[in-house]
Amino acid sequence: MKIGLPKEIKVKENRVAMTPGGVATLVRRGHQVVVERGAGVGSGLPDADYEQAGATLGSAADAWAQDMVVKVKEPIASEYPYLRDDLLLFTYLHLAADRPLTEALMQSGTTGVAYETVQLDDGSLPLLTPMSEVAGRLSVQAGAYHLQKPVGGRGVLLGGVPGVQPGQVTILGGGVVGTNAAKMAMGLGAKVTILDVSQRRLAYLDDVFFGKLTTMMSSEANLRDLLPDTDLLIGGVLIPGAKAPHLVTRDMLPLMPEGSVIVDVAVDQGGCVETIHATTHTDPTYVVDGIVHYGVANMPGAVPRTSTFALTNATFPYVLMLAEQGAGALEKNQALLLGLNTYRGKLTYAAVGEAFDLPSVEPRTALA
Repeated sequence: MKIGLPKEIKVKENRVAMTPGGVATLVRRGHQVVVERGAGVGSGLPDADYEQAGATLGSAADAWAQDMVVKVKEPIASEYPYLRDDLLLFTYLHLAADRPLTEALMQSGTTGVAYETVQLDDGSLPLLTPMSEVAGRLSVQAGAYHLQKPVGGRGVLLGGVPGVQPGQVTILGGGVVGTNAAKMAMGLGAKVTILDVSQRRLAYLDDVFFGKLTTMMSSEANLRDLLPDTDLLIGGVLIPGAKAPHLVTRDMLPLMPEGSVIVDVAVDQGGCVETIHATTHTDPTYVVDGIVHYGVANMPGAVPRTSTFALTNATFPYVLMLAEQGAGALEKNQALLLGLNTYRGKLTYAAVGEAFDLPSVEPRTALA
């Protein structure tokens, strides 16, 4: 198969979807790989490494012209003209928060397979997990920084000092993002509370953290009780492939101390805070009702070298499957089949259809 690896052009996005090692493996198996010049530079992977691995260097148009394109982030508007009906696109899509992209994929007939909806039998999301780990850890770093007074925060040191209370971190969702955020926040010495709708998950977190954090059932009443003492609120709620529910509504913001910080990791799925909208690494925050909002939709792009290797460790086995079998891999692998979001003009992920009131079909029905 002919595989294209374009450079990511989202603002301050420095990840790349494949390492030279991955390219070398594909080339050894008889595939052709075209890499856009400069695609890996932001992750410390120069063009020469890709050439040595057997790739051909070219332009963005050259990379997009191949049978399959492997990316990190969803195509942005300037890339829509590259979409076409004989293209297999494998990347993060997050369609439930992006109607224009959904419509562009459907109108072009592109086969769109989304990393974030590839799902194993146990319900886990193997291609979302590594970036959720990175984003969860980064959320505390970002929150701690923006709590500083010179950048508009409340002026709270999360770890406190002897004789002074540490900061309070409230985490919505006890999944991969929430667990990794808790590790970082506790490592800094903050007081941490996690809310989740699963009693089993809360029991697990209480066990693995040896009771050193507070676990609470997620409810509006519990959240309202916590907000007046919250310095940093982290949103880590995920419904696979679907728009995130708004757990923090606009009327709750006045409950929080002025200058406190919200970091909504779920922003790429619409966010679990009503007042959040996507921002960029160039301009990451804005203020609503005195509360600092951090809504960067590609947080792992801030640490591209770590993120690129973590992501490609997870995605490459699936890239290889698609390269060897094409769309046939979707029929043979149930996890990959669940990743299919668009196919020949049809929407094949029900949660996206529900988000936009669009008709959808089952993936196997579409393929048939």
